[in-house]
Amino acid sequence: MTLLLAHLTDAHIGPLPRVLRRELMSKRITGYINFKVGRDRVHDMDVLARLVSDMLAHRPDHVAMTGDILNIGLQAEFPLARAWLETLGHPEQVSFAPGNHDAYIRSTLAHLMQTFAPYCRDDGAAENVRSHFPYVRVRQGVALIGLSTGVPTAPFIASGRLGKEQIAALAGALARAKEQGLARVIMMHHPPVKAAARGLTDVRAFEAVLRQHGADLVLHGHNHSASVHYLEGPKGQAIPFIGAPSASLVRGRFRAAYHLYRIAAKSDGSVEIHGHSRGLQAGTLEIGDLGAISIRK
Repeated sequence: MTLLLAHLTDAHIGPLPRVLRRELMSKRITGYINFKVGRDRVHDMDVLARLVSDMLAHRPDHVAMTGDILNIGLQAEFPLARAWLETLGHPEQVSFAPGNHDAYIRSTLAHLMQTFAPYCRDDGAAENVRSHFPYVRVRQGVALIGLSTGVPTAPFIASGRLGKEQIAALAGALARAKEQGLARVIMMHHPPVKAAARGLTDVRAFEAVLRQHGADLVLHGHNHSASVHYLEGPKGQAIPFIGAPSASLVRGRFRAAYHLYRIAAKSDGSVEIHGHSRGLQAGTLEIGDLGAISIRK
């Protein structure tokens, strides 16, 4: 069996809806200023729409969207974010992992869990079950494991955190998927690299789980850039951590793109993964092929 998995991230849907003055009496004020002086000019919704059309034309079996659909967590942003997520496919075909902009301030967390619940549930979960993390979905021999690293932070801080409970549950999910002979793909927003103002604060605990239980691929966003890093897992297995650029960014070195992966779990227990990137062509606003993603075997 082979799964064709599409990965996109950091859509930052705009423009912002009307903002009430009282809504800016928090961290939102710095985010609002940042959006008005820069972000609204570098994230292009027309390019995002064409990128999604290009992705859907490849008929992926499943779509992983790893966070930052919102900008500053306004209540009015959530319906817009949900409407956009629905353009990617039915909740059974799309998995969502929240980012820091989706969990911008503490009062947004209830809206986050309610709005995106259908895209953050285990297989077979009832419709009235709220989203929880990690969740596990099995598609064509692949266990797709969704994590949430989005937590409210102080102004000018964009770090993420998993927390002890989620990390412990991840260990169990990885172990069960391994026992079932499934390939294991982790979907998360923050890159699992050393802790920093933009990093994952409990990255060492995350790494410890992967060194013990292994994984076949970790997909993330957040940095608005394409990247490939590795962690040594059990028996010297190289676990690739692959970041995708923002799906709507039109300026800078890494512009709007998405990734496609063909993932096959073999009968001998091995997993074969081939990655490819598509997005804005150099010097243009046209979407096309950007080449293979080199993944170390």
